[in-house]
Formats: sequence, C-alpha cells, structure tokens
Amino acid sequence: MAFVEQEDIINMFEGMTKAIFKEVKGIDYTEAVQRMTWEDAMWNYGNDKPDIRFGMSVLNLKKPSSVYVSKEDRSSLINGAEFKVFDEAETVLAIAVPGCSEYSRKQTDELTEWVKRPQIGMKGLVFIKCNTDGTYKSSVDKFYNEEKLKAIAGAASAKAGDLVLILAGAEERTRKAISDLRMEMAERLGLRKKDEFKLLWVLDFPLFEYDEEGNRWVARHHPFTSPKPGQIATMINNNPVIENAAEYLKHPYANIKANAYDIVLNGNEIGGGSIRIYQRELQEKMFAALGMDKEEQQHKFGFLLGAFEYGAPPHGGIAFGFDRLCAILGGSESIRDFIAFPKNNAGRDVMLDAPATIDDKQFEELQIKVNLKQ
Repeated sequence: MAFVEQEDIINMFEGMTKAIFKEVKGIDYTEAVQRMTWEDAMWNYGNDKPDIRFGMSVLNLKKPSSVYVSKEDRSSLINGAEFKVFDEAETVLAIAVPGCSEYSRKQTDELTEWVKRPQIGMKGLVFIKCNTDGTYKSSVDKFYNEEKLKAIAGAASAKAGDLVLILAGAEERTRKAISDLRMEMAERLGLRKKDEFKLLWVLDFPLFEYDEEGNRWVARHHPFTSPKPGQIATMINNNPVIENAAEYLKHPYANIKANAYDIVLNGNEIGGGSIRIYQRELQEKMFAALGMDKEEQQHKFGFLLGAFEYGAPPHGGIAFGFDRLCAILGGSESIRDFIAFPKNNAGRDVMLDAPATIDDKQFEELQIKVNLKQ
C-alpha cells in the first residue's frame, strides 16, 4: 500500500485477523492485541515469536555481551560460587516450571537427556526444587547454599511447589534451548491449549546484524526495509564501516531499529512486513552497509535506484502466512495438511510430476496387480 505508516498496516491487519476469528471459529477477539519489542521477546522468552498463553518467562542470570544493552545483569546471583559451568558460560538462563517440585530423580534425569539431544545441543541441566515445606534442593547445592538457591528461584518468580530449570552455554544456542524447553514443559503440563488463541505484535527488530567473519553488516529482514523514522538521519549521517570489530556494538548502526512488524499467534508467526525504503540516498546507504560499492549497486539495483528519483511514494505492507493460520485454527502445529502442495522432508513437492507412469518395480513393492482386461 502507498502512503501508509506502521500504525495503518497494524490496525488494518489486526482488524482483518479478528474478523477471521469471528467468521471461522465464532470467537469475538475483543481485547487489544499485546505489543512487544523484539528485545523484550528475546530477553523474556528466548525467541522472537513467543507463545504468551502461559507464563514461564526466562530469567537471564548472566547477561551476554550482545544487543541487550538496556537489560539488567543478574550475575551477582550466581557469581562467587566457583561453579565453572556458570562461570565459563556466555549466558545462563532459567525458567520456573509450575507445580513440578515433586519430580523424581528419574524425571529430572529424563529432562537432562532431553536437553542433551542433538536437536537441542546442551551439555546438561541444573535444577532447583522449591519444596512445599519451604526448603530448596538443587543439583548444584554443593556450590550454592539454600539462601542463594532461594534468591535465584525468587528472581525466576518461582513459588512453593515449582521446579527451576537452568541452562548455561553459548548465547545463541542456550537461548534457543531454553525457549524449546519452555515450550516442551508447557506441552507436558497441558498449557498449550488448542482452543485458546493469543495474538501478539512483535516490533522494533534490529535493522542490522553483525557478520563477524565478513566484518560487515547484514540486513536482518531484507535490504529494502526502512529504519524507524527517527533513525533515518542516524543512518544517512554515519559511515557504515566498522573500524574496530571488537566494539561493533558501539557503532551507531548497532542500535538502529527496523520499521518492521510481525504478528504472532500461539508461538507461531502468521504474518510479517515492513515499511519500505523509498529514498535513493537512504537505499544507497543500506547497500553500502551490506558491502556493495556504487558499481555493484548500479549493476544489481540500478532500476530501483533510478525509480526512486522519479518520486516513489512512501509504501509498506504485510504478508499473511495463510497456511500457518489455517493449521492453527484447524488445531495443528504442522502446516503439511493445510497447504495445497506439501513438500516432504527433502523439500521436494511430491505432486510435482503427477500424474506419472508407475513402473513394475513399484507395483511389486506395493503388492498391487493391475488387470488391464476390461
């Protein structure tokens, strides 16, 4: 759409989505859709499409050296115990699982094996049991006394009868792992109800990510997404070149937010879009940040840069993940049964060559005999 701003698109799309709930499920979704910044989503839930139907928010016990510049450092809760697993980890993250303090050794061992699977990739799991009698028991209580365990559990918003689960390691992997563990525990406890729907807008994504190997910026969405209106001047008036790779977070580009938005339903992204760049100078700055010189910009995107000189209007939009929405409304997490041309695990469309001739070997494997006589 032309001549629109972020609020125009959000209001339109939100109204349309609520109308779908009314028409398809008979649900009057009257409450205002919650909004959350990307930074808050990552900090409190471990991913940028959180399921907010239940609690179990993430406690960051050790703040990594990353984009979470405005967040609180809770490392004092775990420092000084000489527990190397925490001391040497880039980040330490915890969740409080309600009503699970009575888990047996067999159950906590099973959870440990679950997080050690290749799909999760963690080396182990630390737990704190918040017993109903007011005592605290942990797998690391030889390092942390009961007072420390109580402080950690309290910071995680754990109550009597809860079980605190803690993961430690590299920032990106550990954050994904705690998010997966949170969803797994919610599934086991029946907190992810198929008949309950909760929408969420995630806003203020970083415009750039830093590529350490190439020592340059990479577009988090795509190179045509505009920065927030108040940060356009910051982008135009600063050189995108990173002089000192170790201090890239101090570069003005590190804090530029994208004029982009995702809508999330029950932990699944069902739509996303952005306000686009429409000024040549700004678009050239974006390309320069991605490592393109003037010649490459002209070769690859000369048609676009030229069009901007003729007065392209401000414009933006959003794309619906329609098959994903249909799957969720149909009570499924998988979209395979809700798309016209589902692909297999190898990414192949099994209907691509249909109809096709079946050879004799396939008939033999399936034990099918064809009688051609009429």
